[in-house]
Amino acid sequence: MPEPQPPKPWMSGGGRAPEDGAIAATGMGGAMDLAMSEGETLDKTPGGPDGTGPQEKPRSLWSDAWRDLRRNPVFIISGLVILFLVVISLWPSLIASGNPLNCDLAKAQEGSQPGHPFGFDGQGCDVYTRTVYGTRVSIAVGVCATLGVAILGSVLGGLAGFFGGVWDAVLSRITDIFFAIPVVLGGLVLLSVVTSNTIWPVIGFMVLLGWPQLSRIARGAVITTKQNDYVQAARALGASNSRLLLRHITPNAVAPVIVVATIALGTYISLEATLSYLGVGLKPPTVSWGIDISAASAYIRNAPHMLLWPAGALAITVLAFIMLGDAVRDALDPKLR
Repeated sequence: MPEPQPPKPWMSGGGRAPEDGAIAATGMGGAMDLAMSEGETLDKTPGGPDGTGPQEKPRSLWSDAWRDLRRNPVFIISGLVILFLVVISLWPSLIASGNPLNCDLAKAQEGSQPGHPFGFDGQGCDVYTRTVYGTRVSIAVGVCATLGVAILGSVLGGLAGFFGGVWDAVLSRITDIFFAIPVVLGGLVLLSVVTSNTIWPVIGFMVLLGWPQLSRIARGAVITTKQNDYVQAARALGASNSRLLLRHITPNAVAPVIVVATIALGTYISLEATLSYLGVGLKPPTVSWGIDISAASAYIRNAPHMLLWPAGALAITVLAFIMLGDAVRDALDPKLR
């Protein structure tokens, strides 16, 4: 029999293991020890196995959208214009010190003068002051109408898309009926019997005829979202309908509604001016761009400045909201990434 060999120094703890064939010499236990040592080393390496540094936290749709919006010049320009319009609608006296209702017939239809850069209208009122104060009414009507339409349309459309069945069928037929009503003709009929001088009848009319569009958008978004795997998994785990709607479906289905509502805000401002121009919207002494445009249309040849300034302010406002809506749409659309 061969004589037993004395143990190697490195096997009894008295030296280093050899570089080559270490795993084969030490057997399975040594291989496990080396694997554990390597795993500990990788765990201590910042950022994961490649050692490239701390890994970045995954970004959500909204964070990606905000990053894209900050780099979009269209969003920046339109946002600054809208911010300026909101500020002067809240505090018009910052840039217009006069009273829009103070008029002097002796200056009727006169052009630009020192202190009155836009001239005077047919009643001798300062066109610049009336243009600035008209921003308040237009912004208020647009914002309130958009909020009402977005809330009503999103709730009805979202519930119809989530529950389906008879509720969905009935709501779809109701929206078809409202889509068949011409907006301007409906305004002429409904608002012609209203005698109030406030903005609320006009806002109520816009909400009444505007919610079907947002309802269709919200319904389609909810139907698409509720078919996703994470919604089905939450339902399988016993999540209630309210939790599914509030926690899983609404945050992922609200993006199209926001885009359409932002673009529609400019449309509602234009609609208010149209109805006021036709004489069924806001009525004097309310200061409105539509009222001023209507009053100036008869003097467009002799005093075009009466029409150009309020019409220009209306066009810039509507264009700013449309541009903002386009920028938000591009940022929230995953297909454009």
